[in-house]
Amino acid sequence: MKVVLLAGGLGTRLTEETEIRPKPMVEIGGRPILWHIMKHYAHYGFQEFLVALGYKGEYIKRYFMDYYTLNGSMTLDLATGAVQPQIKECENWKLHLLDTGVQTNTGGRLKRLESYLGDETFMITYGDGVSNIDLQKLLEFHKSHGKWVTVSAVRPPARFGGLVIEGDLVANFTEKPQAGEGWINGGFLVMEPQVFKYLTNDSAGLEVELLERLAIDGQLAAYRHYDFWQCMDTLRDKYNLENYWQSGNPPWQVWEH
Repeated sequence: MKVVLLAGGLGTRLTEETEIRPKPMVEIGGRPILWHIMKHYAHYGFQEFLVALGYKGEYIKRYFMDYYTLNGSMTLDLATGAVQPQIKECENWKLHLLDTGVQTNTGGRLKRLESYLGDETFMITYGDGVSNIDLQKLLEFHKSHGKWVTVSAVRPPARFGGLVIEGDLVANFTEKPQAGEGWINGGFLVMEPQVFKYLTNDSAGLEVELLERLAIDGQLAAYRHYDFWQCMDTLRDKYNLENYWQSGNPPWQVWEH
């Protein structure tokens, strides 16, 4: 099954990093967050990726074109210019690095990939969020209900401590609780090819033109994920993810170390 990775946005809320690189290439633990997402999918057996490029897409192309040589040893003969990479294990991934336009909206990017996806069920997610969601269980849930799209519903981590106040006294204090019943779109979607009829041009958004209309038509199901999920919208989010990684046990690292 193919996996679409939306990797073309401008990343305007993370300009400290995205002035020089696209947001999916911002590093966590010395690796782009895009790599972490792909390792997650590959762990569950999904190893063919359609990467929808846009802003600074050449950065992503260069990274993967040089991936094999830069992630292992090599022998160079300076007299002849010959380069001999040493045999090593490498990711068993197939990548389609596809230009979808700098100004294209998320739904428009997906629409441009229609010919590559054909009539098959596919997965899709954003290039800036990590989770420990079980992707096989997500797919099983999608197959069970027969709707055209399944979205992973997550509870965003709260940014502030919570207070329960009775009169003038604090009856309960919770340090950064999750937001009650506040479920949001966490990415990690499964889609059927029928979705393409909702997308008409480059300006189409994945959320408004597609997901909102699918909900109205009764074709959008939610897979509730109660465990870890974190997007990287701001520099603060990046630092939080980096701290997780440096702890030695990042919760999204479901693959073997």
